[in-house]
Amino acid sequence: KSGNTQNNYLIMANITLDRKKHQQNYQFLDNLFKSRNIEWGVVSKMLCGNEIYLKEIIALGTMEIHDSRISNIQKIKRLNPGIQTVYIKPPAKRSISRIVRYADVSFNTEIRTIEWLSEEAIKQGKIHKIIIMVEMGDLREGVLGEELLDFYQRAMSLNGISISGIGTNLNCLSGVMPNQDKLIQLSLYKLLIETKFQKTIPWVSGGTSVAIPLLLKNASPMAVNHFRVGEALYFGKDLFTGKTMKGMHNDVFKLYAEIIEITEKPDLPIGELGKNVAGNSFSMDDQDDLSGSSTRAILDIGLLDMQPQYLILEDTKLKIIDASSDMTVVDISHTKKKYKVGDLISFKLDYMGALSILNSNYVDKKVED
Repeated sequence: KSGNTQNNYLIMANITLDRKKHQQNYQFLDNLFKSRNIEWGVVSKMLCGNEIYLKEIIALGTMEIHDSRISNIQKIKRLNPGIQTVYIKPPAKRSISRIVRYADVSFNTEIRTIEWLSEEAIKQGKIHKIIIMVEMGDLREGVLGEELLDFYQRAMSLNGISISGIGTNLNCLSGVMPNQDKLIQLSLYKLLIETKFQKTIPWVSGGTSVAIPLLLKNASPMAVNHFRVGEALYFGKDLFTGKTMKGMHNDVFKLYAEIIEITEKPDLPIGELGKNVAGNSFSMDDQDDLSGSSTRAILDIGLLDMQPQYLILEDTKLKIIDASSDMTVVDISHTKKKYKVGDLISFKLDYMGALSILNSNYVDKKVED
């Protein structure tokens, strides 16, 4: 489905992808990586397997898509069997058969898991490629550096397995930022493996969205030759500064929610107070005007669909008051716009904001040409 104006959005709250801005962000990244001889793939996990949006990724021309859900990878293979699919977390034992069937590459940190992949690959008559993930300080998945050579030696002996490279994840759990030293260290691991085993490591997958600013400053070592990018593609965000990278768009995705009530109401609740459905308690201080009131709009979207703290109102004169399971209250007292019931209020999103909404069955997904 696609629509060109807000009048098309009549069913429910909507999230829209702007096709032109999406394409421009992709082209910016593709030019950046090609200019530095870096391979890259699009991370699609935020899209939660939505086929409308997966088709938009495929239409960009990418031939490599990364995801952390095997059901999403299965959809990608059905839409375009020629795309290289990469499963970007250590496989679970009960998913091994499907991972070998639908994922061309998987990230790995456990020898026992690679043995299961080997057995299944032989059974399916395939060669399954793996990336060995290395712990670089963020303390999520990764083989410890002092164990890497022994780990590599054991993995390379397994039939049905091809080691395509080494990689790392930073900033995902503990917030450790990539820097020149971290990426040089990863490059040295590649050199150690190639020297000891006389093997070529095709990929040093050291880059995600958070490392792109290093590239723009020409700070990334040449050995890091592979990136996995999702957040920067959709939000153009420099994760070091929090600002939008020059030449990119921060509003590929937008959310539209309909006003279902507008009423002037007291600023303070009336009655005995307890915790609300989210477990929060209303609080007030001595400076609150006990007789104050505001014009409130209720929107047809709630905590089932999103987390209010990650929504960015495009009309900066509006303020989100709070949300319940399926409604959100917004203060519209200070805007010059004359909102009425049935109008749409628009939001820009950040990564976490889009993640919840894209996973909601109650928010319609659209593409804007």
